[in-house]
Amino acid sequence: MTGKITVILLIVITLIFGIVFFYFQTYAYYSKVDAKEQIIVNKIQIKVEDYIGIRSDVSKLKLRGCFNIDPSAFKFFLTSIKASPLSAPFWFECFDYKEIQSDIDNGILKAYLAEENEYPGIDRYVAISINGIGYEWRQLNEKYEK
Repeated sequence: MTGKITVILLIVITLIFGIVFFYFQTYAYYSKVDAKEQIIVNKIQIKVEDYIGIRSDVSKLKLRGCFNIDPSAFKFFLTSIKASPLSAPFWFECFDYKEIQSDIDNGILKAYLAEENEYPGIDRYVAISINGIGYEWRQLNEKYEK
């Protein structure tokens, strides 16, 4: 009987740990950002509307944002071929990194380096569509040291 209690206790503790771990990985370290009225691209402030985003103080890579913008504000910026959005938590529905990457690859979205080395080894990118839908994220750059 003691073996059954030990196994049941072990399973219950493992289940509780798994649930807590899942919560921390997908919810706990993120905070929502929705009052942002501008983004900075190459040190130029650009007005945005309907910004919804998430960020984290634990990792600077956890920035993701979706917004509406006037695409003509980007006509003088150079596009970037190194843009590669990272995944977002499943509950942050406006940021589908696979679709964003596909749209960048197919020319539907134009990606721009918004700030190089915003944090050491981390660049911030934005991607804008012709109809003014925009996304922003951070990703590691070549200068990142392991």
